[in-house]
Parts: sequence; structure tokens; C-alpha cells
Amino acid sequence: MSVAQQRRNARLKRKDRVRRKVVGTPGRPRLCVFRSARHIYAQIIEDTTGQTLATVSTLSKDVLEGEAYSGNIEAAKAVGKAIARVALDKDIREVVFDRNGFLYHGRVKALADSAREAGLVF
Repeated sequence: MSVAQQRRNARLKRKDRVRRKVVGTPGRPRLCVFRSARHIYAQIIEDTTGQTLATVSTLSKDVLEGEAYSGNIEAAKAVGKAIARVALDKDIREVVFDRNGFLYHGRVKALADSAREAGLVF
């Protein structure tokens, strides 16, 4: 097994372990984060119906506004602010944070901190 496959399997194990505890309810939906090498994505999901309530990524046109690179901490901060803005527009104030098996540092932490600063509670 290659190193890349081992890392992916380790992340999926962490994801399963976290998802056993983290569940989005109608009163407190789940903020799920996915990061790739070039982009970062954030979704607010209500798990009882399986419905995605909001989604923002670095691919969204209004998020980066001409930034050169979308795989860095500044782009993650912009996505965090944008997802908080969309959530607050839909009267979602409290969420449960799902790091999706990624370690809580770097871009994932930057997204979470900027979403908190913009008004989301988790």
C-alpha cells in the first residue's frame, strides 16, 4: 500500500470515529469541511432529512474575488466568513463542527476560527 493510500485510510478512520458522535439536527446542523490540495469546501447539513442547507467553497465566484491561489489559509478564512454569512442569512446560528477526519490545524482551523468570528456558534 502506498503512503498516499495509508494517509487516506487513516483520514477515513478518523472520519468514521468522529461521525459516530457528530450528528446534525434541525436545531443545530452540521458544518462539514473538506479540503483538497487546491480548494476547500464547507457545507451545512441537516442529517435527519439528509438535506444540504448551505454550501460555499473556493470555487464560488463571490468568495475569493480575484485571489491568485485558493489552497491557502487566506482562502480558508474567506470560505469561513462566507459560510457564516450564508448561515446567518438562513437563521442558522448554532452548528456542530465536523472536520471530516482532517486534523484540526492549518486551513481547517482557519476556516473554523473565521466562521466563529463571523457569528456562528460551535
